Amino acid sequence: MTVTQASSTFQRILDHSSRADPYPLYAELRRTPVARQEDGGYVVSTYREITALLHDPHLSSDAHNLDRPGPALAMRGDTPAFIGLDPPDHDRLRRMAMRHFGPPHSPTLVDDMRPDLNTIVTRLIDNLVSKEEIDIVDDFAYPFPVTVICHLLGVPREDEPRFHRWVEAIVAMLGFDPATDPEDRLQEGVRARDSLREYLAGLLESRRGRPAGDDLLSRLVNDDGPDGRMTDEEIVSTANLLLIAGHETTVNLIANGVLTLLRHPDVLERLRHEPGMIIRTVEELLRYEPPVQIIPWRAAYSDVTVAGTTIPKGSRIALVLASGNRDPARFRDPDRFDPDRRDNQHLGFGAGIHLCFGAPLARLEAQIALNELFLNLESPRLVADPPPYRQSPILRGPRHLLVRQE
Repeated sequence: MTVTQASSTFQRILDHSSRADPYPLYAELRRTPVARQEDGGYVVSTYREITALLHDPHLSSDAHNLDRPGPALAMRGDTPAFIGLDPPDHDRLRRMAMRHFGPPHSPTLVDDMRPDLNTIVTRLIDNLVSKEEIDIVDDFAYPFPVTVICHLLGVPREDEPRFHRWVEAIVAMLGFDPATDPEDRLQEGVRARDSLREYLAGLLESRRGRPAGDDLLSRLVNDDGPDGRMTDEEIVSTANLLLIAGHETTVNLIANGVLTLLRHPDVLERLRHEPGMIIRTVEELLRYEPPVQIIPWRAAYSDVTVAGTTIPKGSRIALVLASGNRDPARFRDPDRFDPDRRDNQHLGFGAGIHLCFGAPLARLEAQIALNELFLNLESPRLVADPPPYRQSPILRGPRHLLVRQE
């Protein structure tokens, strides 16, 4: 495949008309594992090469290391979260956040949430069982993880209508392409980012000097750990990241899971009789329909050679995780949804130092949500297939998912 062809394929993937089924285009893209784009960037689409780059210290997550940072720098802001930093700053901030979220300091935090997660899901399902038609996204897949992350962070659940519109604009900004998208989309996203950070800064101030509560914001504001205390700006950036990533990806995981299981009634029937298979079912969903499809950019610290192609220092590199998850060189019969798949080392949560911070919680949320939903719905069937999809090619999932009970 020529550079022009590979570039055209990637642009077709980004186009919303391909959102319902980008997988044939991913297969086309894999014919050139490292494809130079017309704008000078590179797209990597095969499992081995993506995995190698995710672990490569020569790749940077800091937009300042791009030769032409463009909108990436505008999205970053003055004080980026640790996902937009490199070691040692990344490691310090991630370690300080993890101190209050998981091992080694809070090893049972996620598992201890199981009763509360079950209670939230049960309450949502009780409101669904009598309905003839349900929007899985609006009625279930969205309110569940939003409620969870609000409780975990200490964000008032009743403020959801305020931050929802900001999050929508920020997510829309993630895939901004200056060549094809209106400048207003980027500017609206930047304004929304600033508004959300201002809102979180107000919450932070309200917790200062008070006895540390159970929520993450209170702990970050008032606790001095081995690495000291985050600055206010670092706390706000961390909370901003966790609020968005803590529900946006899980909404897609649950909605994509419902859609996939309804398309595979044989697997769904097994799951209803063997609820213990939900663990490997969610892992296969993370491979087959990952909620994060593309890491839109990394920067090369120095010249990097991948699959025989030398990528120059400062180049923008996109990693197509969803394509790697369907790579036949790594997964047998990759386009088949198979919860019994062995050695399922998928890229659903990324890999390397930026492996998804909230993966244990997202897994548990999806396991509980899907098991309980299908144990309680009566003969559900899709109203429209494919459903309408959200705009973003990066965080890919249905905008709505209408299901009718018989």
